[in-house]
Formats: sequence, C-alpha cells, structure tokens
Amino acid sequence: MNRPAGKKRVVVTGASGFLGSNVLAALTARNDVEPIAACRTPAKLRSGFSGELRVGDLRDAGYRRAVVEGVDVVCHTGTWASFWGHEAQERSNFFEPARGLIEEAIGAGVGRFLLASTVAIGVPTADGAPADDFSPATATGFWPHLDRLVDLDGYMRANCHRGTQLVTMRLGHFVGAGNQIGIVPALAPRLGTRLVPWLAGGRSRLPLVADTDLGEAFALAAVADGLDDFESFNICGADFPTSREVIEFVSAETGVRGPWFSVPYPLGHAFGWLMERLHPVLPGTSPFLTRSLVYLARDWFCPSDHARKKLGYEPRKEWRTAAQEALRDLEAMGYPWPRLVQRP
Repeated sequence: MNRPAGKKRVVVTGASGFLGSNVLAALTARNDVEPIAACRTPAKLRSGFSGELRVGDLRDAGYRRAVVEGVDVVCHTGTWASFWGHEAQERSNFFEPARGLIEEAIGAGVGRFLLASTVAIGVPTADGAPADDFSPATATGFWPHLDRLVDLDGYMRANCHRGTQLVTMRLGHFVGAGNQIGIVPALAPRLGTRLVPWLAGGRSRLPLVADTDLGEAFALAAVADGLDDFESFNICGADFPTSREVIEFVSAETGVRGPWFSVPYPLGHAFGWLMERLHPVLPGTSPFLTRSLVYLARDWFCPSDHARKKLGYEPRKEWRTAAQEALRDLEAMGYPWPRLVQRP
C-alpha cells in the first residue's frame, strides 16, 4: 500500500455527522495525517473533502472489517443515540457495532482507537471538586445510550492490553451550528412553552464544548505520542457556565422569556419519567422532558487538564459564539422541535 511518508492514516466513522465532520475538518488541516472518511451517505459530507471514502453501514460486520483495513488510527464518531428508551435499538444500532469495530481494529493491528463518549459516564460533581478523567463509569439504569457507553468504557479498559491503544474521549455537551440533538436545540423551542423550569435554581455548571474544539481534540489525540494503553480524556470548553447563564443567553438571543419557577432535581427527574411514559399518547416527535436531559443538567465540572497535559489541547472557541451560531442555524429552520432520537 502506498502512503505518504510519515503520515498517519486516520479513518473517521460517522464523518458526515456533526462531530465527525468537525473531526474530519481538523484532520484535513494537518500535514501529518491522511484522513479517510467513513459514512453511509457521502453526499452529506462537507464540501471540499477529496480524500479516500469508505462507504457502508457499521451494522454490517463485513464493512466493519473493511473500514479498519490499512489504517493507523480509528476515530469512532459514528453513533446512534436516543435521549430516552429505545434499549433494543441502542444495542443493535450502537453498542454491538461499536464493540465489533473495536475487535476488528485490534485484529487488524490498528495502533489507536478513539471512542466518542461523554463526561456524563462519570459521576456529577457533588462538592465542587473537578471530575477526574478516569473516574469509574457509572450506569444510570434509565438511559440506555449512556449505559451502553459505560459498557464500552469497561470493555476498552479490559482489552487495552491487546496491542491497540484504546482511548475514551469524554466529551462535554456539544454546541455549534449543525448540531440538532443536544442542549441548545432542545432548549430553543421548549422555552416558548413557558414550562421549562430552573433545575435547582440553575446553579449547576454545564461542560459545553464548541464544534471546532471537538475536532481539534480528536486530531490531537490521533497523533499524540506517549499515550498509555488505556486513556480517558475530559474534552470541554475553557469555561463552565451555569445552566442559568446558558438559558438566559438562549432566552435573550431568541427573544423568549426564560423560566419563571424552579424545581429540585428529584421532581424534574420524576416529571421526565412521566413525560417518557406519556409520550406515545401526547402530540410531538419527542417527550417534552426526559430523565436524560435532567441528568445532563446536573453539575458537571470536568476540566480538560489531562488533555492539556498529554495532548496539548487548548479550547479556543467561546461557548457564546458557538451557541449564537447554533441558534442562527436553528432559526433558519424555524426552531424545530428536536426528535431527541436519531433515525436508523
């Protein structure tokens, strides 16, 4: 196989999605990497990419084998996710393909495998102390997608001795144009109903991370020297705004008044449970509130100190800028009510 001398061949799964497209852009900007885009629909890739394409569906075992052939690093950003329920789909559309891809990467002798995960696999901050990058992953029992990410984290810890460096990228809450399933897309249309409460007074900190910072973090992790067999990195922005700051910012940008009452987390959790149960008989494409959204609104203080030390990661994009770009994008679409679940 001919390859440019000194360049790492890095394949990005889910390359046409929000995260994958930013990772692909960051890799393409480097002169020490040969990026490869893996996706189901090449027409959805950002314009300008002229590198190798590997087209297929990760649920296909043969495609998983082919997608890791002859590469040095896998950036697994391809996913299927729901913010509530859908346990069987999470296993067949996400967990089993991801676990199978790890096995294929190990079998093919891939040097490094990066998994897109979330800071929420850890434990919310209870005393204001920073959340450790390697804190034990903890299942919720009510959010299948996060619980399968916990399973994958454990699988990687148990298999990191087999020759492939396995890296969990514990990502903060995405913000940026093109992100249609997350905190800002969920808030924008819901605020207009006047039913969104402050949770615990809005004092919790949110680990927002902007689109370009996400891409740069993966690019740095793909090429960094001196990584251990298993690594785990918190990847967040420079600041940790409170949920009150974020909601007030979205309210001001959209011209919609913010919440007028506050509820404690247990009550918010109970209301989310009720909305999930009532969703089949209520109008709308997704529940008004889910237990996962309440969980994400807890206090997540997850500085990226370990990523700064070992990767040289420095978040550069201010969260307000990324949120403004996201809101302009959503406004152009009429602030659609997000599905909170991806299509297969």
